[in-house]
Amino acid sequence: MTHRMTTLAVLATLCLAAPAFAATTVKVVEGGEGGGPMTLSIDQPTIKAGDVVFQVHNEAVGEAHEMVLVKLKSPDQKIPVVAAKHRVDETKLKSLGEVADLKPGADGVLRAKLQPGTYLLLCNIKGHYEAGMHARLVVTK
Repeated sequence: MTHRMTTLAVLATLCLAAPAFAATTVKVVEGGEGGGPMTLSIDQPTIKAGDVVFQVHNEAVGEAHEMVLVKLKSPDQKIPVVAAKHRVDETKLKSLGEVADLKPGADGVLRAKLQPGTYLLLCNIKGHYEAGMHARLVVTK
């Protein structure tokens, strides 16, 4: 009987000591200088639902960037750009947070709990979205 209790105690300890499921990490690299092409790339375009850590790096030499995370209503949702401001109209989108004002060479982190669906990562500094700084992320069950 004591052997069984010892075994159960060891199993209970192992279960409690086991790490919780780790969050998925998505690496985001932003680049580009004013007047040239702008880029926002992610290391994996599809991930599973749950806790996600976005590790954002601005590899630009002289240009600040940001990363805004938006949940889209549908995979083909049109993104509203205010032409006069050369920016996305964030009030018309569901933002889940951002890494703002990333200076050249800087890193930032955004944590989010994502449900299945399509998401958009974008830089909304004037003209950057239009210059190509966006990527879609698909989250599955």
